[in-house]
Amino acid sequence: MDALSILSADVPHLQESFNSAVVIGTAEIGMTQYILWMIICWLITLAVVMAGAKKLSLVPSGKFSSIVEYGYNFVAKDMGEGVIGHGYKKHVPFLATMFFFILISNFVGLIPGCKTPTGTISVTWALATISFFYFNYYGIKAHGGLAYIKSLAPSGLPKPMVPIIWFFELISLILRWLTLAVRLYGNMFAGHMVLGIFALAASVFLTTGIQAADFLTAGLSIPWFLMVVAMYALETLVAFLQAYVFTILSAVYINLATSSH
Repeated sequence: MDALSILSADVPHLQESFNSAVVIGTAEIGMTQYILWMIICWLITLAVVMAGAKKLSLVPSGKFSSIVEYGYNFVAKDMGEGVIGHGYKKHVPFLATMFFFILISNFVGLIPGCKTPTGTISVTWALATISFFYFNYYGIKAHGGLAYIKSLAPSGLPKPMVPIIWFFELISLILRWLTLAVRLYGNMFAGHMVLGIFALAASVFLTTGIQAADFLTAGLSIPWFLMVVAMYALETLVAFLQAYVFTILSAVYINLATSSH
């Protein structure tokens, strides 16, 4: 069997490896691989933050604590103060938690043999739900329940237009919930799927070429390997960008919910 045929036969198995397989317990009462890795990433995030906070000083001396403090200040200044503005400080812990957890989850998924929790829609949907309830809660707290609902339609509109605009703004509000989940999941799943296919292709061409003593087929594994390296570099950038995008959009939605229209 030639390398392309083997690759074609192995791709479905690769796709199945991304499914939410039960790794502990049963399908009725158990834990899937993504929930397991979510807990692992949560523990890593907790350890990173606690270790960084323990070594904080007026002038950070260690590289690790400096990186953690830089990340926190980046969230506070760029996403908090820069987007939310007045009263941003109370939202920084939430934004920093989201940023560090998603960032660490994305990077853990780049380690061979590990899974990224953000590679399944159930986890990204949970994160989006937390963000959705968070910014709506502070919107209601800032304006009051009825006033917040009314504020979905901008003031100054002609009365006949108010129900129409309010309806479309309500749909837009719900779409924020959906897009937060789907954007993160889609980018992480697609990127890891492509990375897996490139790695599989490099392995198949090399193995097939060696077994058949076909140096041309074996040599074709080199461009596939180079694409794996390039994809790893790209996915490293995407891992950061998706954590940044999710967090800054959450900050934008907090600003929209709490500011006076």
